[in-house]
Amino acid sequence: MASASASLLKSSLVLDKSEWVKGQTLRQPSASVVRCNPTTPSGLTIRAGSYADELVKTAKTVASPGRGILAMDESNATCGKRLASIGLENTEANRQAYRTLLVTVPGLGQYISGAILLEETLYQSTTDGRKIVDVLLEQNIVPGIKVDKGLVPLAGSNDESWCQGLDGLASRSAAYYEQGARFAKWRTVVSIPNGPSALAVKEAAWGLARYAAIAQDNGLVPIVSQRSCLMGSMVLIELLK
Repeated sequence: MASASASLLKSSLVLDKSEWVKGQTLRQPSASVVRCNPTTPSGLTIRAGSYADELVKTAKTVASPGRGILAMDESNATCGKRLASIGLENTEANRQAYRTLLVTVPGLGQYISGAILLEETLYQSTTDGRKIVDVLLEQNIVPGIKVDKGLVPLAGSNDESWCQGLDGLASRSAAYYEQGARFAKWRTVVSIPNGPSALAVKEAAWGLARYAAIAQDNGLVPIVSQRSCLMGSMVLIELLK
């Protein structure tokens, strides 16, 4: 895990000079003009520190055969849409009842190895007063946490985005660990119809690598989630270029 993060951190995406020729746009360069030039090796080694053994144990538990990850990190707004579909208001009490229903399904631990939680859920209790984290642990389900802060427009790109949330991530990760989280999720998007531009690819790779290193440094196994967005009008040949 740490070695993968280190490899990304020790390399940088460099734009080919042809990209800056007068008259060209960001949309025109293909993947062939993006080169990965390793920097001069240094004596720096990225380690997981005192959490190394625990990180391995957590990763093995989450990846245990025959079980999967429950993604229940939907935002409060998205949760509100689910509640509205059955005529309920989007209140904390109703969200609590909904999440209680999810984590108390009989036999859940037989099929689920890890649960990705929203920050509100990580600190929440079930309707009968038990901490949701404890309910998961009793079923041998590892609590996880969504740590990114969502997508925002990327200036200078082809209407692409970048994922925010690195500011304050170290302190937040430490607090999440204290609350019982043992792995983290960070999701970024690379838009195929809009390019992808070298700038967007570089920003996504850099953000994911920094997140992974920070998460490990604070005891959280990082799930690196990169989504390639294929929405829009395009033909297969455009994707293959």
